[in-house]
Amino acid sequence: MITARAPATTANLGSGYDTFGAALQRPADEVTVRRAAETTISVSGVGSAGIPTAPGENTAGVVAETLDTPAAIEIQKGVRPASGMGSSAASAAAAAVALNELYDRGLSRTELVSVAAEGEVAASGEVHADNVAPALLGGFTITRPDGTTVVEPDLSLVVCLPEEVVPTRAAREAVPESLSVSDHVETVRNAATLTVGMCRSAPGLVGRGLDDPVVTPARAALVTGYETVRERALAAGATGVTVSGSGPGVLAVARPETQSAVAQAMVDGFASAGVGAEAVQTSVGGGATLVDTA
Repeated sequence: MITARAPATTANLGSGYDTFGAALQRPADEVTVRRAAETTISVSGVGSAGIPTAPGENTAGVVAETLDTPAAIEIQKGVRPASGMGSSAASAAAAAVALNELYDRGLSRTELVSVAAEGEVAASGEVHADNVAPALLGGFTITRPDGTTVVEPDLSLVVCLPEEVVPTRAAREAVPESLSVSDHVETVRNAATLTVGMCRSAPGLVGRGLDDPVVTPARAALVTGYETVRERALAAGATGVTVSGSGPGVLAVARPETQSAVAQAMVDGFASAGVGAEAVQTSVGGGATLVDTA
């Protein structure tokens, strides 16, 4: 029996669509695996009732198939599904680490990124690694077709989760298929600013770099009360605000001394729009770990 833990993540970070990601210190999923003749899946924890258990429809099950490691897989969800916090990626990453250990495949965490990315097909219909890369490697990640770059910033974050759902597939379908040259220039400028900010652990630069004129407006339209939440977070001291991943979670960058105020302001912002919400005060954290190798 092997148990692995993988963290929630936030992807895109506004200006880095399908490229940037960051691991969150909390919450996390835990996945326990045992050798078996064929793969079975059971799920418990937050939002478990809506998660498919057919191996081909679950990210952990697809990972088991990709690695050719049939197993009895138990998923303990700590990351709410359809939250914009990489719920499917957390399960895929934890499963990849646990199954790699159980069957002694000998793959590195970096090599497991492409394996876990295959699992994301079950959730979004596409292979993408912007969530699984930080879930496996930790820190702030820049994912390219030829590999992943990792930086480990010291950065305080708030993710506010409204009591509504934005399916990943719907959020991806909302992304415009083209953009103007001016929007391209602005996006590149902001992505460069964010990257420098991550390298310097500078919340001001990171916050400014979250802005993007293309993806965020399209996805923000799917989140009830987004503009009010954004305005209140900035007024409370956030250095930047954007949609977390595919939403409906909203991500804010904060300094440690303003983190609590920003979190409350975001909850209040959703409340003013008639939507219940909870705020997670967290930070950029580490990647997947083995918890139990009994």
